[in-house]
Amino acid sequence: MLYLWIKSFHVISMVAWMAGMFYLPRLFVYHTQTTPGAADYQRFVVMERKLLKYIMNPALIATWTFGLAMLALNPSLLSGQGWMHAKILLVLGMTAAHMLLGRYRREFEETRSARSEKFFRVFNEVPTILLIVIVILVIVKPF
Repeated sequence: MLYLWIKSFHVISMVAWMAGMFYLPRLFVYHTQTTPGAADYQRFVVMERKLLKYIMNPALIATWTFGLAMLALNPSLLSGQGWMHAKILLVLGMTAAHMLLGRYRREFEETRSARSEKFFRVFNEVPTILLIVIVILVIVKPF
């Protein structure tokens, strides 16, 4: 029963994390359309900081904590489960994308962002693609 509670909280925290991973790059798209120093530029700085600090970072930590707890309770998930190894690799990729978003947020806050609207539109697809593959791996367990 404990395992199912942990799994539930893992999924809940993952959904919160993904909401932020989808939304923050979209905010960056709109942020590129503003002028540094303007009121709307500063509004985006505040929104992005709060999204990362109060939603995305805690959700990332919770997702990893509950995921590792499930592995601790059921270590057999790592033996002969290629899909799990692939999932962990992709979650590491998602974590790297999260870290990059944090860096891009700081660049906006310091008014030194040099990335284009198009860059952030493309980057916005990275979490989507990773999530699709991760979910397929978990549900289908193809290998």
